[in-house]
Amino acid sequence: MSELWQQSASKISQMVRSKQVSALEVTEANLNRLQSVNSKINAVVDEFPEQALAAAKEVDQQIAKGKSPGILAGVPLTVKVNVDQRGHATTNGLTLQSNLIAEQDSPVVSNFRNAGGIIIGRTNTPAFSLRWFTRNNLHGHTLNPQNRLLTPGGSSGGGAAAVAAGIGAIGHGTDIGGSVRYPAYACGIHGLRPTLGRIPAWNASSADRHIGAQLMAVSGPMARSIDDIELALTAMSVGDNRDPWWVPVPLQLDTPHKKVALEIAPDDISVEPRVETDLRDAADRLRAQGWQVDEVKTPGFAKAAKIQLILWMSEFRRGAAAMVDKENEADSKFVYGQLNGMCSDIGLNDFLDALQQRVGIIREWQQFLEQYPLVLSPVSGELPFTDLLDIESESTFQRVFDAQLTQVGLPVLGLPGLTVSTKMHDGNIPGGVQLIAGRYQEQHLCNAARVIEAAGSPPSPVEPS
Repeated sequence: MSELWQQSASKISQMVRSKQVSALEVTEANLNRLQSVNSKINAVVDEFPEQALAAAKEVDQQIAKGKSPGILAGVPLTVKVNVDQRGHATTNGLTLQSNLIAEQDSPVVSNFRNAGGIIIGRTNTPAFSLRWFTRNNLHGHTLNPQNRLLTPGGSSGGGAAAVAAGIGAIGHGTDIGGSVRYPAYACGIHGLRPTLGRIPAWNASSADRHIGAQLMAVSGPMARSIDDIELALTAMSVGDNRDPWWVPVPLQLDTPHKKVALEIAPDDISVEPRVETDLRDAADRLRAQGWQVDEVKTPGFAKAAKIQLILWMSEFRRGAAAMVDKENEADSKFVYGQLNGMCSDIGLNDFLDALQQRVGIIREWQQFLEQYPLVLSPVSGELPFTDLLDIESESTFQRVFDAQLTQVGLPVLGLPGLTVSTKMHDGNIPGGVQLIAGRYQEQHLCNAARVIEAAGSPPSPVEPS
């Protein structure tokens, strides 16, 4: 049998609940794995083994008493340092928040605990969770375990790197501009951005965010199998009245017809040949199992991406810009400067116009998804970037931003998106595709992703290069 740290979340939960193995044994194995490889990639930046072992013992005690510990019984997982976990700093990668100790768990953490999951560490993010790369002055630089020359993605780069390296079976991430989907892509695993309102989230340690982030920011799971994505989603979706945006929609909805819109280059973005090859291969995998795949134009993401930038910069200019100066971290100062230059001064009317236009774009997409309930699109116009490419120059920043159109545009629409790892290219470069569906149709995404996964080589833990 494989080492316990190599097992999937679904397998671990089944083995723990059936007493084939104890939650304590699984946790010890994963903590040993963390100690063995984390120094090579710096994915986990807050460790608390005693707490993890105590939680595992509690799961075992519940099972011994004949009680159900939850669907994540004994499953080791990590959470990102930008969500509240009682007794730990919600740093968001900032020295300014190194002492911002949470007094209560966020709904995300509560749901993990209530499902029997074992949190074994907190994972790195770039300062302000602002980039598709992961480095900051407080926690340092996270490296990609697949290939240290590539970005691990961001902003949930620590969580994706941890899962890819076998540090936990599930990684938590947050996504406002691709911060779950892109790290999963870069590290060669799967990552789900759920529908707005599907997974409850809230940080008591900070003031509520402005309307742009309220409409676009979500938490989601990253994992090495689609079964584990679905299992994590089930656990994370339990309602919590602390989040007014949470919606009590069942996970199982009527299954849409198996009709897929394939779009190689949304809004005519530049797409490198290997990305196109991955998309066409995924389309063939779906066709082989009876899915109809048509190459058509979608409503696109460019208009939504412009709205995203307006909402982003409105919030940043109102409060975070001063924090960027005070944090004085070179990377985020450069990135903020580039984003600021891409977006002219925003007045109240511009802001209101953007919100008004958003409704029309969502309507257009909903009507399209009536005809094609699933969209197969690039995660990025390029394979995973060379690490820190965004801060090399103004031109490389623009290149990165342009390639990430689907990452930036989708959150404005409030739709779910799923990165599916498909293969490794020569040079140890991960490849993958993105699936998009209608609101609350995460199950449909998983059904299609499982077909793509089954026809390839599902990700397995790697030894950091």
